[in-house]
Amino acid sequence: MSYGGALWISQIGHKMDVLVTHWINSAAGSYQALDLIMIAITRIGVPVIVFAVAIQWWSPADRQHIRHAAVSAGLSFLLGLAINQLILLGVHRVRPYDAGATHLLIAPSADWSFPSDHATASFAVVFSFAMQRLPRRTLGLLALALLICWSRIYVGTHYLTDVLGGAFTGVVAALLVRMAYRENSTLDRVVTRIL
Repeated sequence: MSYGGALWISQIGHKMDVLVTHWINSAAGSYQALDLIMIAITRIGVPVIVFAVAIQWWSPADRQHIRHAAVSAGLSFLLGLAINQLILLGVHRVRPYDAGATHLLIAPSADWSFPSDHATASFAVVFSFAMQRLPRRTLGLLALALLICWSRIYVGTHYLTDVLGGAFTGVVAALLVRMAYRENSTLDRVVTRIL
């Protein structure tokens, strides 16, 4: 493919990203109740996910396995956010509200737009539980993660691709943790027997 062709595809992709982002954000400021719900989700969604993982520690059934999933989720969460910080060193994407693509409902962010830390954190947790074959917990966490991602676009602070990039980073972090932190390893047995 020629440079011109690649540039044309890139421009089309950017236009679609802006179009979908604008469509999701278009109701912002029009419906007070919806605005309040989306602002609440964007503010407390990740802490709720962290709390949901933390309370798994005292799960009465299959305790060691659930605890392993919770530790994996915590490690994936932290690793995903660390990867994002490395990405932000080289990728300086302007926020959509600064580019005139969205109407911002919350305070502006001090960092760059890509990737979304909220999407990274929530999807790192979701995929950690998914890889441990815990479908009910995974579906509940996935529903919350999708709401968080939607809220980040709705309140005007991210493009769609920021959220997709963040989700991808979360998945990569969960996969890396899965390879490094094995269930029933000596470290896992020590950690999961705490409390």
